[in-house]
Amino acid sequence: MFYYLLKYVLLGPLLRLVFRPRIEGLAHVPSSGAAIVAGNHLSFSDHFLMPAVLKRRITFLAKAEYFTGPGLKGRLTAFFFHSAGQIPVDRSGKEAGQAAIREGLGVLSKGELLGIYPEGTRSHDGRLYKGKVGVAVMALKAGVPVVPCAMIGTFEAQPPGRKIPRVHPVVIRFGEPLDFSRYQGMENEKAVLRAITDEIMYAILSLSEQEYVDRYAADVKAEEEKRKAEERRRASRMPLR
Repeated sequence: MFYYLLKYVLLGPLLRLVFRPRIEGLAHVPSSGAAIVAGNHLSFSDHFLMPAVLKRRITFLAKAEYFTGPGLKGRLTAFFFHSAGQIPVDRSGKEAGQAAIREGLGVLSKGELLGIYPEGTRSHDGRLYKGKVGVAVMALKAGVPVVPCAMIGTFEAQPPGRKIPRVHPVVIRFGEPLDFSRYQGMENEKAVLRAITDEIMYAILSLSEQEYVDRYAADVKAEEEKRKAEERRRASRMPLR
C-alpha cells in the first residue's frame, strides 16, 4: 500500500515535476506477467525515477547496506526502501550472487516485474560497464523476457557523492523485450550466460549511447580508489617548502 502512496502521492508527482522525464518506449514493458527490466545505473535517483514512470509495480534488488544503517536514520532508510519495493541483497561473500538470484526468482515466480542493474553497482564516471551473468541465469530459469532500459541524464542530475539532485533533463528509454527462450535449459553453460548478458548490455548501450568499458565496474572503481589512496599517501610524505 505504501508503495502506491509513494508512487502516486508523495514521491512520484514530485519527481515528475522536478525532472520532467521524457519517456520513450514504455509500450515495450509488458502490461502483465513476469519480466525483467535491466538498466544502466548512473545515479541514486534511478531507484525512484523508473518506478515513478512505470504503470506497473516493479521490485528492485538493492544492496543490503541501505537496510542496515544504524540509529533512527538507518531504520527510516530501511523502512523507506522496503516500502519502495526494494529487496536487500548482501553483495559480500561467495553466496552473494546466489542470494540475489533466489530473491529475483521469487519475484518473477509471482508474475511481477523485477528491476536489476546488471553492472552490479553504480557507474562512478558515467560509462557503461560489463554486466554480471546473474540476469541471464534468472531470465533462463524463470523463462521471462528482458526489457533493456537506459537512464539518460541522471548522472548529471545526481552523480556519486551528491546528496541533493540538481535539475537536469532526464530521458528514460525502454527497448524491445529480448527473448532468450532458444537457450532454455542452458543456464549452467558459462558461455551461454556470457553471450546473453553481453546481448543485454549491448541493447542497453544502444539505448543509452554511453561509452562502454569491457570490465566490471567494481574492479575499476577499486583500482581508482587504491590509486587515489596511494597518491594521498605520497603527498603526505612530501616535505614542505
